[in-house]
Amino acid sequence: MTHATLPDDRPTPRVLTSGASVNDGSVSLGAGVNTRRNESTLFRFATAGSVDDGKSTLVGRLLHDSKAILADQLESVARTSAERGFGGEPGAIDFALLTDGLRAEREQGITIDVAYRYFSTGRRSFILADCPGHVQYTRNMVTGAATADAVVVLVDARKGVLEQTRRHLAVVQLLRVPHVVVAVNKIDLLGYDEAAFAAVATDVSALVRDLGLPEAHVIPVSALAGDNVVERSANTPWYEGPALLELLETLPPLDELESDLEALRMPVQLVIRPQGALAHDVADPVSYRDHRAFAGRITSGTVRVGDEVQVFPGGATTTVVGIDAGPVALEAASAPQSVALRLADELDAARGAVIAASGSLPAARSELDAAVFQLDPRPLVPGARVLVKSGTSTVQALVTAVHGRRDLATLALEPADRLDVNDIGQVALRLAAELPVEPYAEHRRAGAFLVIHPQDGATLAAAIVSGPTSTTASTATTTEGAAA
Repeated sequence: MTHATLPDDRPTPRVLTSGASVNDGSVSLGAGVNTRRNESTLFRFATAGSVDDGKSTLVGRLLHDSKAILADQLESVARTSAERGFGGEPGAIDFALLTDGLRAEREQGITIDVAYRYFSTGRRSFILADCPGHVQYTRNMVTGAATADAVVVLVDARKGVLEQTRRHLAVVQLLRVPHVVVAVNKIDLLGYDEAAFAAVATDVSALVRDLGLPEAHVIPVSALAGDNVVERSANTPWYEGPALLELLETLPPLDELESDLEALRMPVQLVIRPQGALAHDVADPVSYRDHRAFAGRITSGTVRVGDEVQVFPGGATTTVVGIDAGPVALEAASAPQSVALRLADELDAARGAVIAASGSLPAARSELDAAVFQLDPRPLVPGARVLVKSGTSTVQALVTAVHGRRDLATLALEPADRLDVNDIGQVALRLAAELPVEPYAEHRRAGAFLVIHPQDGATLAAAIVSGPTSTTASTATTTEGAAA
């Protein structure tokens, strides 16, 4: 089968392994990890993979071996495991039960919904999203990966790369997740065979290259036995790289990467204007009589007192004269901090405005081409009237065309006149008001938005701003209709 690839100008991908010859671009995993980053930062990662690849078991083992499980929860899981006759040594537990909390999940032995878990090590705090592997729950995988700093994709060492592996990595590519880790699981069932691992790593290398991903870290693991999950295993002496948790503790989070590379963006959530209406035991009301500040979360970049900034809408230029984090005055702030900015000029700006570094404010747009991940069972059709939520702004919009649907086996854009649940497609939108959105490839947060049903407020789709599509499969534009 010929695999079409998405257009991408990024460099040749690298598959980072150790102890196995993969391709000419492979390097030692230890050499490819930056260990000088701030290890106390919050790191978000998601798991994905085909059915029965052992995602929930891996997550359970990760939580158990990092001592992030409460004693009563562990006792309950051990009791349930014994009742169900879970195999292995006496007293062995089914680690999947630590994450599969829904009754239907436990009865069927599958993951249906995204399970979020929070845990910490001595070096970093984590938010983990255990995503389902079934095709019909791809939308849940999109939800878990959309905000992730890394995605851990599991591959059964006995089965190798499957279509669902390709589907999940295609989602990762479209969402531009910064780090991809491929965990080759169940290596214990192959007697910890180095050649078997190298064969899978070679296939991963080809897949990463096809999809246009920059790199992937490949690790041999056994979720059930705990090999290379939290600690390096003596059963794989040919593998010299870090264990999975060691790697996750050292990868730079997205906020850190964007703070280094991108200009300031801060969507305004609230205008703080107390006009002296403060309790006397909190602050001096008189000193806050003329106080005016714009509060929000910095999505990228850094701002300092004295910096020149621009404000959307209008594009007016002014200077930052103060930065407040609650009652504390700061000289500088970076993503993802939530702060209030005081500006030198009295500008007319409210919720939905965007404060950006001077000269970096993108041109406002009312026409968008977007890649869409359909999440709602109701189809998205041309003529549908929807709401678009970008940052803190929500505007009315019209779906003017459906350009096509992605064939997730080949990534080719095929003709379609509608997008159904779990489809990944390309659409055109016309906005009722201009927004300062940017291509997702250039700015991950400013290029992402939600498509919302205007009547019931349900999220119809997650979308990312892309360039105009060259396909001729777009449908005729209509001016009437609804997201029914």
